[in-house]
Amino acid sequence: MTADMNLWPIGNCQVSALVDHEGSFVWGCVPRVDGDPAFCALLAGDEPDTGYWRIDLEGRVTTTQHYLRGTPILVTRHEDAAGNAVEITDFCPRFSNSGRLYRPTAFVRMVRPVAGSPRIRVVLRVATDCGRPTSITQGSNHIRYMMSDQTLRLTTDASIDRLRAENFFRLEQPLHFFLGPDESFTGMLGNTLAEMLARTTEEWRHWVRGLATPLEWQDVVIRAAITLKLCQHEETGAIVAALTTSLPEHADSERNWDYRYCWVRDAYYTVQALNRLGALDVLEGYLEYLRNIVDDARGGIIQPLYGVAGETLLTERVAEGLPGYRGMGPVRVGNQAYEQVQHDAYGQIVLSNVQAFFDQRLFRMAGLEDFRALERVGEHAWAVYDKPDAGLWELRTKAHVHTYSAAMCWAACDRLANAAEALGLDDRRDFWAERAATMRTRIEDAAWRPDTQRISATFGGDDLDASLIQLLDLRFFTPDDPRFQGTLRAVEEGLRRGSHMLRYATEDDFGLPHTAFNVCTFWLIEALHVTGRSADARVLFEEMVARRTPAGLLSEDIDPASGELWGNYPQTYSLVGLINCAVLLSRPWNSVR
Repeated sequence: MTADMNLWPIGNCQVSALVDHEGSFVWGCVPRVDGDPAFCALLAGDEPDTGYWRIDLEGRVTTTQHYLRGTPILVTRHEDAAGNAVEITDFCPRFSNSGRLYRPTAFVRMVRPVAGSPRIRVVLRVATDCGRPTSITQGSNHIRYMMSDQTLRLTTDASIDRLRAENFFRLEQPLHFFLGPDESFTGMLGNTLAEMLARTTEEWRHWVRGLATPLEWQDVVIRAAITLKLCQHEETGAIVAALTTSLPEHADSERNWDYRYCWVRDAYYTVQALNRLGALDVLEGYLEYLRNIVDDARGGIIQPLYGVAGETLLTERVAEGLPGYRGMGPVRVGNQAYEQVQHDAYGQIVLSNVQAFFDQRLFRMAGLEDFRALERVGEHAWAVYDKPDAGLWELRTKAHVHTYSAAMCWAACDRLANAAEALGLDDRRDFWAERAATMRTRIEDAAWRPDTQRISATFGGDDLDASLIQLLDLRFFTPDDPRFQGTLRAVEEGLRRGSHMLRYATEDDFGLPHTAFNVCTFWLIEALHVTGRSADARVLFEEMVARRTPAGLLSEDIDPASGELWGNYPQTYSLVGLINCAVLLSRPWNSVR
């Protein structure tokens, strides 16, 4: 099965699947992204006995894959040495229907002969409980797979007996497969799925058509934007950090984490990038999710991450039945980081919300009630900005006063002043601006290293951390500030490895990090551009574009020496970096008019 990151996501913002380079479903959870993996072969070793959906061509010698333009609809073509060929079209339905968005917990596969007399085999083995085979029953045109918490039904016009036998057979006409809820399928299967394909294609292309893409790297930006959209659980507005769990940050590292949850920080960066493209639907959905998070906290502590329905308890455990990616376990379900103290979350909540006080395009602009709720968030930021936390890299056994967290808290108060001004609340504007000024002075005094003329990653420390580059994006420093320029030089000298950036170069809970963190490289590219090194920035960006998978995506980490991708996939941080840098570096549209 899959032995690399050549993985192609499909989805409908309710469920998703990863299709490998052979056209097999190897990862996909139901009934939502953090659910039980019906397809788990990605984490099940070299010869899994369950958790995949394979459509083979007998004697296959080549496989090619591509997305339909402007969609996450995947077409896989298999050919054999004699010229026989089939095409498989994979998608999850998503389109407007009777005034509502139809996005079922369902996967569609359509296979058709395109040359010669191809012989195929269809093997569908649904897993449950993180790797256990399901029991099966069948009807005249369907097969039911009994998972622990739900039942999936495969409706098809293929021979049930042939599917159960898992034998090769001649494909003489198109076949259709709908794997979804345990409900009777209404309508003629082939015609209905063809209509679903057409309407899903139209829905995605209409969404892409509304993106304000840059002139250069349009294909890069569009694919990243579509995939970021797939990372939103549209029903609640939550944005997950990745579609997978436990893909290690490097070989045998045990840095295997479950990213199928909504980090307040990651989601902030996602909506920030999509806002630059004008994808306001993602922002609006996420703001609704955030408003509920803030309300449910009732003025209390904000967690770093939540479940896609706002769940607060994300207990971490090991799935013993799965050996892990390439056998490199453990496979973790849940994430202990929900228990951590990470003060930067207060800034990211306010930063995500503040646009709603100014943007008249939104269906629901923010008002006084929203401001009062955000003030409670600001009070927490003020109270904790100079207190120790786990930091944005989520150190499990260490706590410091992290400069990035402090600056994010400062940004919360600074932007609350902006929101107050938009509402005409002069007294609250002055109140929050005064607090922000006090915080800025404290941060500058505590984090500045006069001996090396740079900012430290921790108060009173002497640490280098790539997150210091973000002091520019936060507008804490201007590009020409000598303090930022000295910090940028130090970070680049200390953490850059060839064309890539480490998060940090010191030991953490699991030893020294071996791989570079892709978003940190993108942060460096942005900083190089705005500080006058645009040519260097473009060279680095082109190198990162070249590192993408065949699907046009990136995972979380990269080996600086080999260029091999590691970590959960597709990772929102990395896709955000592709979008932000393309927008920043591209020539303007008026240059070709």
